[in-house]
Amino acid sequence: MAESLLDLAVIAADRVLKTLAGRHAAERASPAQDIAPSPLDDAGRAHAAGLMRVNHAGEVCAQALYEGQALVARDANVRDALLAAAREEEDHLAWCNERLQELDSRPSMLNPLWYGVSFALGAATGLLGDKISLGFVAATEDQVCKHLDRHLHDLPADDSRSRAIVAQMRDDEARHGTAALDAGGAEFPQPVKDAMTLVSTLMTATSYRV
Repeated sequence: MAESLLDLAVIAADRVLKTLAGRHAAERASPAQDIAPSPLDDAGRAHAAGLMRVNHAGEVCAQALYEGQALVARDANVRDALLAAAREEEDHLAWCNERLQELDSRPSMLNPLWYGVSFALGAATGLLGDKISLGFVAATEDQVCKHLDRHLHDLPADDSRSRAIVAQMRDDEARHGTAALDAGGAEFPQPVKDAMTLVSTLMTATSYRV
């Protein structure tokens, strides 16, 4: 058991470095790859970059949450499911990073902070048991879907490339949330979800600018 935990810790450390250094390669092609870029004015470009920076930061948090939860998961099947979802969301990281480069922008400088906080939160949630851990995944993905819906509304109308990426991310997140509940995750009460919304709002507001 100790050896298995050590192996997981080494793998997690490697993924931390790759996540923060932006070295994850997407397995799936970007949803924007066949969409011709549209000209954006300075204000539209800055706004789109801010929103995509928030989305990238959210994916950094997702990687950390999954890694923290997987590290302490009691059931091997739950651990494998968490890591599989994390691998799929590496695509989101790569897509957002690529789009930020196209918009002449960069990821949030606060990403190391978000990663550390999210990893600790994921591990703490995981220690409460797999049922709670999976429920936390479902509740988080529910928040993320609402957040991505707002971005689809707020992105510049002509920014079809960003919109395609966000739409695919939303589909993936909704599927992950449903899978977590189907796997036995607990349904979180609304007051807990409301508290999660407040935390998400703080991350969103700061990552948009920094």
